[in-house]
Amino acid sequence: MVSKIQPAEKCDCDVIHEAVANKVKEKMPQETTLYDLAELFKVFGDSTRIRILWALDEAEMCVCDIAYVLNMTQSAISHQLRVLKQANLVKNRREGKIVYYSLDDEHVKHIINQGLIHNNEDELIQMNVN
Repeated sequence: MVSKIQPAEKCDCDVIHEAVANKVKEKMPQETTLYDLAELFKVFGDSTRIRILWALDEAEMCVCDIAYVLNMTQSAISHQLRVLKQANLVKNRREGKIVYYSLDDEHVKHIINQGLIHNNEDELIQMNVN
């Protein structure tokens, strides 16, 4: 990913626009809700977990299959699946001795797809310009 770090624009006034500020404050979720949201996004902050989620978006898979697809050890995959399960992003079902994993619900798929769309916006804009 190309770095897009730019200096932040800064307001040179000391005026508080009370109507807007108060409206936002009234709608602001509880601090614990925002903390939980930040914790959820931390789970998405690991490329291995993103790769697992993407793979599970394509198909329900067991640890062996995921390890093969991602060229990783089963132990490493199991560790990441535990994190994803604790965050309610994946679920599992047992069929005999095999445990199959899948995305917990459509929300997870939506988050991944929205992230991909967001990341690809610049590429799409460049393609349309050229």
